[in-house]
Amino acid sequence: MHHPPRPRLLSRRRFLRQTALLSGLTLAGCGWTLGNVGGQSPATTSTDELLIYTWSDYIDEESVEAFTAQTGITVRVAIYESNETMLARMLAGGGNNYSIIYPSDYMVQQMVELNLLRELDHDRLEGMDNLMEEFQDPSYDPGNRHSVPISWGTTGLVYNTARLTDPVDDWRFLWEHQDRLRQRITLLSDVREVMGATLKSLGYSYNATDPQQINAAFQALQTLKPAIASFTTDAWREQILAGDLLVSMAYSVDGITAMFEDDTLQYVIPQSGASLWTDAIVIPRTAPNVEGAYAWINYTLQPSAAARISERLSFATPNRVAYENLSDELRENQALFPPPEVLDRCERIKPLDAATNELFDNYWTRLTSG
Repeated sequence: MHHPPRPRLLSRRRFLRQTALLSGLTLAGCGWTLGNVGGQSPATTSTDELLIYTWSDYIDEESVEAFTAQTGITVRVAIYESNETMLARMLAGGGNNYSIIYPSDYMVQQMVELNLLRELDHDRLEGMDNLMEEFQDPSYDPGNRHSVPISWGTTGLVYNTARLTDPVDDWRFLWEHQDRLRQRITLLSDVREVMGATLKSLGYSYNATDPQQINAAFQALQTLKPAIASFTTDAWREQILAGDLLVSMAYSVDGITAMFEDDTLQYVIPQSGASLWTDAIVIPRTAPNVEGAYAWINYTLQPSAAARISERLSFATPNRVAYENLSDELRENQALFPPPEVLDRCERIKPLDAATNELFDNYWTRLTSG
């Protein structure tokens, strides 16, 4: 799919990575600071400061400037690569100063079960009726009691169409062509996504719990391992833009952004199916700035703000009014807003029982070590 030329913008991850080098400073007077991407929790916040724990591509300078202008609240951000990394930090008490977190759908459910989230007071929320109907009572959080959806999308493959003339239309392509792809593939740094995609390629569910099926996925990944350059959620984009990679597993939001930066790249949703995800905003029980947290959620629910965020960051927005105000280019982009027959092949990731989680983790450690 060819996209009309777009101005080459500072990519979201590049912006964040450069901001990390300026950690502790405020950028351009906008109230933005990237706080503590490393190990220690940030210092205790005040009511005029909001600490957010999120994915590396979900907050940009323009959003922070607009929010700070509206509220006077400055923003600091720490980033994570996977839901499991975030959860481990929260369970270890390392996230007690964050007032906003951005977990994915299945992780919202898991965090509710672990009593980590504050139940939302919907009287303090403005614009929930702007959400599309399918996002107003999600299965992972009935009635949105603990979460507000911010984006949705799929997981698939980004590939270089100039270098790979055979259509990359399924996960199986990686195995069928692994000799020519040796050290030119990256997979996400996410156990559920990688194992899920492999299970799907074998004809099983993304949420398989049968130990034999899970073992079959692990063995398949062990076979593929010599071709895998790395497991990364973030670093693949610069590498594929530079021509060092041929195929990368990616979230749709990142794959589409890469396509806008280089029209020889293509994002595809594999024919055997992929994951369908919703990312949401939640307030942890330990949030020190609840007032600021509600202000941030209400800002993201504003249709004008949601539309601008979707346009700038290539998000599929769950906000109906925002969607109606998107450019034709985005609304008609089937990688961003897939048709129903494609979505029917996708599955939402669901929480697993403790024994299955342990099995996944053991395989993941073996796969990613050495």
